[in-house]
Amino acid sequence: MMTSATSINAIPLSQRIDWPLLCLWFALMSVGLIMVASASVSFAALTYNDAWFFAKRHAVYMLMGICLAGFVVCVPMSVWQKYAGHFLLFTIFLLVIVLIPGIGKKVNGSQRWFSLGVISIQVSEIAKFCAVVFFASFFARRYQELHFGWQGFLKPLMVVGVFVGLLLLEPDFGSSVVLSATVFAMMFIAGVRMLHFLLLIVIGVGGLAAVAVLSPYRMQRLITFLDPWADQFNTGYQLTQSLIGFGRGEWFGLGLGNSLQKLFFLPEAHTDFIFAIIAEEFGLVGAVLLLGLFAALIMRIFNVAKQNLAAGKMFAALATFGVAILFSFQVFINMGVSSGLLPTKGLTLPFISYGGSSLLICCVLMAFVMRVQWELAGYVPEVPEPTKVPRTRLMEAGV
Repeated sequence: MMTSATSINAIPLSQRIDWPLLCLWFALMSVGLIMVASASVSFAALTYNDAWFFAKRHAVYMLMGICLAGFVVCVPMSVWQKYAGHFLLFTIFLLVIVLIPGIGKKVNGSQRWFSLGVISIQVSEIAKFCAVVFFASFFARRYQELHFGWQGFLKPLMVVGVFVGLLLLEPDFGSSVVLSATVFAMMFIAGVRMLHFLLLIVIGVGGLAAVAVLSPYRMQRLITFLDPWADQFNTGYQLTQSLIGFGRGEWFGLGLGNSLQKLFFLPEAHTDFIFAIIAEEFGLVGAVLLLGLFAALIMRIFNVAKQNLAAGKMFAALATFGVAILFSFQVFINMGVSSGLLPTKGLTLPFISYGGSSLLICCVLMAFVMRVQWELAGYVPEVPEPTKVPRTRLMEAGV
């Protein structure tokens, strides 16, 4: 690894950047801009008297996301790791004050946003990024506690409990599931004892199941999910309209802009259910190609994480794994909901759905991964790593 100032400048720009990762990122954002414009045109024309209202706002968010990414990619990994605890406290502070009436903004019965004039920020999206950074730092520093005794197991569990509890008060069940699954997966990768991990799964699944059962509207979603056609004009309306979109798309779709479901049949066509519009306009082939883009992006991120793990950079490796896992779960849940595989949840499709907070944080996450790869390439010197590298399950598997 090169660490001198002269060696930094000697590395060509083309070798500092992971070009395939960058191209996949911008390809997905380009698809998102096109599909937001297509899916929202009728709704925007009727509601705002401007057919391109959401497309223009989405484009502005894209530019903001790229600018924010430019800032994030300039921040060294050592800074993220050093201030990980501060990010945790800042996130908890935001999750608390967003619940205060008059400060948090309520939309459709959920108080999840801060209004900043022309834009609104969803706190749960910030919480995802900060959670990945904090737990990557915690597991990198306290990996021995994960292997021995209960202390290292209970500490992160309590922090996750605080996150989930505050998210459920908004309420934001979907983000709670994604964040919990991401942290649990990071714990497994970091090498938590199998007994503790199985107990963790039981606690997590049992807790989320209890929340679903004890909430009448969530229980109704579960019942409707099993047979949406039984109540297709009421609780099952959204899912049935989404499934109709999938059916109409057949193999190659109706063509860009020719969707019928976006003409006020399918609610949230440009946000949570945009994948159904993609399937209708581009068919099974288009849906599979989009899934392939996500798979390639996530595998590329996993590859960056494995390279950092091999180099002994535990914080960078765990954080990058967390980003890949976060994207994986969110893509799986959004596509699963749209296709009827999972109960309805309010989660956006990363880079594709309309949503300023989601797009900004996705850009931040990608910039974070780009920075990890940048430093791995030797562009920025690292602080000395421990001579003894902790074993993880990936190492035990021979990765």
